[in-house]
Order: sequence, then structure tokens, then C-alpha cells
Amino acid sequence: MQRRTLVAAAAAFGLTSTALSAFAAEKGTQYVVLDKPLPNAEGTLIKVFSYDCPFCYKYDVGVDPRVLPRIEKEVGLKFKPIHLETKGTYGRCASVFLAMCMLRDEKAGVSIEDKNSLFKKAKDAIYNAYHRKQERWTAGESAFLKTMTDATGLTAADYEAAKKDAAVTALADSWKVTYDVAKIQGIPAYVVNGKYLIMTKSIRNFDGMVSLVKELAAMK
Repeated sequence: MQRRTLVAAAAAFGLTSTALSAFAAEKGTQYVVLDKPLPNAEGTLIKVFSYDCPFCYKYDVGVDPRVLPRIEKEVGLKFKPIHLETKGTYGRCASVFLAMCMLRDEKAGVSIEDKNSLFKKAKDAIYNAYHRKQERWTAGESAFLKTMTDATGLTAADYEAAKKDAAVTALADSWKVTYDVAKIQGIPAYVVNGKYLIMTKSIRNFDGMVSLVKELAAMK
């Protein structure tokens, strides 16, 4: 998977913001139009990610905190993370658990971006274990699951129940459509309004990413 320009720049130079591009978004270079728009995605910025994707982790730590609050405030899009279950060894387990957390957060009125959200706790736990501690859970799925239950206070029994819960499985299954999106340029994959896939290698700075999202959100 190619090194993403924005991540490399942020890591090397600590970039926060620079001058915005004076040019209109260029189709094929800065974004592509999806042949099959993602369903129920109007008004959203989708991020397709996997717990075992190194660039997803780097964006989660170094880019998302700098751009997502601005995109939500300045553009008015709702952030919608989607876990790609086909990549990691325990991809389905992660998707079901994260879907369960997301629905519980929603019911409790807690933003998934809040530090106390179950979704964020579970996501951060497996990200940090995999990428910082080099954990590969060779003992099996139960060990992988324990990383998330320890972080969230949920139990293995909660997870087993979630696997049979219609709402949880429907949400996790709905994420499968993003596999075709991930094949275009890899992940993380950011999609505006379910139609416009940002070519992350073209982004040079945080302001540029926000500006591009704003422009794509205004397109019909």
C-alpha cells in the first residue's frame, strides 16, 4: 500500500495548515466518482478503515483529529467510520463488536468521537495493540476479543448476544459494500456524500483536505 502524502508530511514536518489550493478539485487526481454510490450516505464523510491497516492508524492519530472537527463544523457533514472486515484476521469480530459499540453509543447519546464512547475505546484498543505493541493475538479470537472487552467494560457474553442481534448484524453487514471502494486505492478511504472518493495521495496539508471535502460536498 502506498505511503499517503498527508501522513508523511504531517509526520516529517508537523504540518498543521498551509495555504489552500487555488484550483478547483480535479477529477481523477484529487477525487473519483464512484460507479456505485454508497447507500444512505448523503450528508456524511465516510472513512473506510481496518484495525490492521498501518495508514488507517496513522490517519486516525495524526490527521483525523485535525480535520474531522473542522469538516463537521465548517462543512456540516457527519463523520461515519466503517470497518472493513475483509482485511484483518479478526475482521468480522472487529466489525460486529464495533457495530455493537456504535449502536450502544447512539442509544446513550454519546458521540463515537467522544473519548468516553465505547466505539472509540474499542477502536483505540485494537489499534494500539496491533500497531504500537505489535500484538497479533496468536492465541485466537478470544484474545482479540479480550482486548476490546477490557477497554470497554463489555463482556464476551455481550459480544455473543450481539452476533445474534438483528440491528448489530445489519449494521456490520451494511459495511460490506465498501470492499469495492477499498479496492480503488486502498485504505483509509474517505468518501463524501457516498459519491466522491478522495484520492488521499493528492492531499498535501490539513487545510487542503478540508477545502477539498467542502468542494465535493457542494457538488451534485
